[in-house]
Amino acid sequence: MTVTTTGTPVVLVDDVTAGYLPGVNILNGCTLTAHQGELIGIIGPNGAGKSTLLKAIFGMVNIRSGTVTLEGQDITNLKANKLVERGVGFVPQTNNVFPSLTIEENLQMGLYQNPKSYSERLEFVTGIFAELGKRLKQRAGSLSGGERQMVAMSRALMMNPKVLLLDEPSAGLSPVRQDEAFIRVSEINKAGVTTIMVEQNARRCLQICDRGYVLDQGRDAYEGTGRELLADPKVTELYLGTLGQ
Repeated sequence: MTVTTTGTPVVLVDDVTAGYLPGVNILNGCTLTAHQGELIGIIGPNGAGKSTLLKAIFGMVNIRSGTVTLEGQDITNLKANKLVERGVGFVPQTNNVFPSLTIEENLQMGLYQNPKSYSERLEFVTGIFAELGKRLKQRAGSLSGGERQMVAMSRALMMNPKVLLLDEPSAGLSPVRQDEAFIRVSEINKAGVTTIMVEQNARRCLQICDRGYVLDQGRDAYEGTGRELLADPKVTELYLGTLGQ
């Protein structure tokens, strides 16, 4: 899809400091920009603050200084339900489906704020995840990890988000399922959804993203296009050797 890198960014994280406990910061002046249509990848070592950054955007971690804006509007520290209303979707790494509900009921939960558009949004998500459309009555608890990931992404997409935040979409999946997850993320982005993805499989992430950020100790250590970061000897030496192949 066409990426628009002029005008107001969809998401702007500006010099954010944040953490879970008083006096302990996980993010230390973190900055990120996502323009309309971009697929942004966030990589870095364990404990670098990658997932914390997504949770800070989504109102789950207290931001102590700095700001987060959505299309120019300040959304810093807004609660998750308000962010969903404004067009922010979030798919956590674990516990991301309702296992006792069917696939269809999970998708309906994603649209609880706007149930009238269910048919239209169902058509959109089953255009990307066609196999889910054939199994709507199946309970989510009976699905594999990769299939649950598809349900979780689909549920977040039901609200037609302006930006989708994905936390480790390939975590815990077999190599084949990991490849499928990255293909799905690319398809979601190509369908018009600005996407910010945290990934431990750094090399694969940089292969598909428009731009990437390398976080280290809660700060931006490197930034560039996915191709630039893959070709950067320092990034390769410091991060790609120890992160996912």
